[in-house]
Amino acid sequence: MISAHPNRFGYAITLGLLAALGPLCIDLYLPALPALARDLAAPTATAQLSLTAGLIGLGAGQLIFGPMSDKYGRIKPLLLSLALLLIASVGCAMAQTIHQLLLARLFEGLSGAGGAVLSRAIARDMYSGHDLTRFFALLMLVNGLAPVAAPVLGGALMTLLSWRGLFMVIAVIALLLFILARVKLRETLTPERRSQGSLFSAWAALGQVVIHRPFMGFCLTQGFMMAGMFAYIGASPFVLQQIYGLSPQAFSFCFAANGIGLIIASQTSARLSPLWGEYRVVKGALVLAFVSSASLLLAGLSGAALPFVLVALFFSVASNGAVGVAAASLAMQSQGHRAGSASAVLGVVMFTLGGIAVPVTGIGGTSVLTMTATIFGCYMLAIAMFVLVAQKPKKPD
Repeated sequence: MISAHPNRFGYAITLGLLAALGPLCIDLYLPALPALARDLAAPTATAQLSLTAGLIGLGAGQLIFGPMSDKYGRIKPLLLSLALLLIASVGCAMAQTIHQLLLARLFEGLSGAGGAVLSRAIARDMYSGHDLTRFFALLMLVNGLAPVAAPVLGGALMTLLSWRGLFMVIAVIALLLFILARVKLRETLTPERRSQGSLFSAWAALGQVVIHRPFMGFCLTQGFMMAGMFAYIGASPFVLQQIYGLSPQAFSFCFAANGIGLIIASQTSARLSPLWGEYRVVKGALVLAFVSSASLLLAGLSGAALPFVLVALFFSVASNGAVGVAAASLAMQSQGHRAGSASAVLGVVMFTLGGIAVPVTGIGGTSVLTMTATIFGCYMLAIAMFVLVAQKPKKPD
């Protein structure tokens, strides 16, 4: 049982901070995107590609660190990823052209992926069933603070630092997390449980994960939900600041409010899972996703006022938290013996689909309509994956 683990909350904090590296790398510099575009003389769509590069890196990096952790254990790959993140973040701060920044952002994403993939793998090593769902909810509680705090912190730091300074802040955070992981975490994958073949055989296990329908159904459901989330993340700085005229600080607080909704929904999902089962929780959360994203699309089509857009955005983002906790738990429960590889596939699907969704919002120029239509489309694909691919667990939740 999760309650029997003496370091549950301490592990949740540490692993949550590591899992938050992905959102942190994305969200901290969001308020600076317009300034970054001006400074590097880059069009809006090209500046948004810095988000895409980071997201693709975050996805691809998990294919490196996930299988590696199944072979060598969790801690060594984690520390390696944090050291590389520090170097890559300094590279972002020193970029002189948009192309240099895009390359550095790709490597920042690749290295930052270690925290995301290994936090899930360590959690799966320690827990299963509803205990895993509750622990994922604890991770989301800590991890969910990143979307809340990062843009607010980024907006505040923009009054003192340039966008380059924000990337130096990420480098410092990587250093602090390296020290924290080295001191606080223990190895959870004992040598006898590790992949006994070569590292290439550990990567080959990815294929077994991909063809496992129960896993991929919930993986794709969460992946398309997260694609909608990243469409919002990539487009909202331009929509809310340039179209609706919000200041970087006001945008940060709106973004933070949505992050709070994400946390509330994730904790509600964890509390309902033992009563309803994770499968029913995902189904109910997808209903909320449909209603809220359809309302958001209606706002985009009708040119609605800012308050209506913000309310629809709040519930659209919140539905992501509810789906994410239960769907990730269902996916990971089916792959306990390949937790690192399964976590890698889960991550690469989320971040790759997210990386594709971000530039879609910029087609024809980022607008309220392109943002809302992309979010709605991604959520509808998530619902389709749940209906057509995901399978209800044979055993009672």
